[in-house]
Amino acid sequence: MDPSATVTNSSSLQISQFILMGLPGIHEWQHWLSLPLALLYILALCANILIMITIQHETTLHVPMYHFLGILAVVDMGLATTIMPKILAIFWFDAKAISLPECFAQIYAIHCFLCMESGIFLCMAVDRYIAICHPLQYPSIVTEAFVIKATGFMVLRNGLFTIPVPILASQRHYCSKNEIDHCLCSNLGVTSLACDDITVNKFYQLILAWILIGSDMALVFSSYVLILRSVLRLNSPEAMSKALATCSSHLILILFFYTGIIVLSVTHLAEKKIPLIPVLLNVLHNIIPPALNPMVYALRMPELRLGFQRLLGLSEDTSTK
Repeated sequence: MDPSATVTNSSSLQISQFILMGLPGIHEWQHWLSLPLALLYILALCANILIMITIQHETTLHVPMYHFLGILAVVDMGLATTIMPKILAIFWFDAKAISLPECFAQIYAIHCFLCMESGIFLCMAVDRYIAICHPLQYPSIVTEAFVIKATGFMVLRNGLFTIPVPILASQRHYCSKNEIDHCLCSNLGVTSLACDDITVNKFYQLILAWILIGSDMALVFSSYVLILRSVLRLNSPEAMSKALATCSSHLILILFFYTGIIVLSVTHLAEKKIPLIPVLLNVLHNIIPPALNPMVYALRMPELRLGFQRLLGLSEDTSTK
């Protein structure tokens, strides 16, 4: 009997594993992409670990803004680790098979970490909004307790709201095709193989995107509009420059993150004509931000850059800088 299917009754078969085919259209030479992807993964892990160690080591960085940055580093590592080991196993060892429970667990982890990243970006935007628009109230509002409560709320919100995604996917009946033209288990990619109706899966995916990602994006950009309005009212060019410099690193990464989600959603409309593009963009959107975020923060935030130098022993006398 084919190990990829088990008999459920006398007239139907139930798939017991999926086959991740990799990047559609370039299966023969997709292994050449493993090197840049592996390098991006190693960069994401090393850079985010360095950020966490630096924030922990430097007492000057024990402030809410950097606490949120440390949490973002953990989320980035989780997101990258959710997909990259399996992708590299497919490219290097042709390990394409994945069991249904593993696939549904990956679906949950991807959705949870993506929504968590969006939530942390919202927390960071609120932090900057209060710091710039209400500087006198900032120390009393944004405290360590605020960071713990905001992070706890985001963990509960994203953890609970994304649970139905893999549950609904697992309730579908997979009875025929088990080959997925993808490197990872995407919700719609998996449920499209189901033999029964998947309307409820598509509907919940849409609701989840609007409620979590959509609301986060609207609140984030509203915060930065208010920040920009407040900054433009400052009479001091020096204060204006400092405020914009503080927010620029956040805004660069937020624009990249949400633009990537929008582009990815749009390219899914052309999936039947050019299936490679949405699959490749999906993979890159899950690995480039975790590698890019630490680099942008290191370049744009002098305090963090100085902390790197101290930690690595590159700056012996920091008082003269």
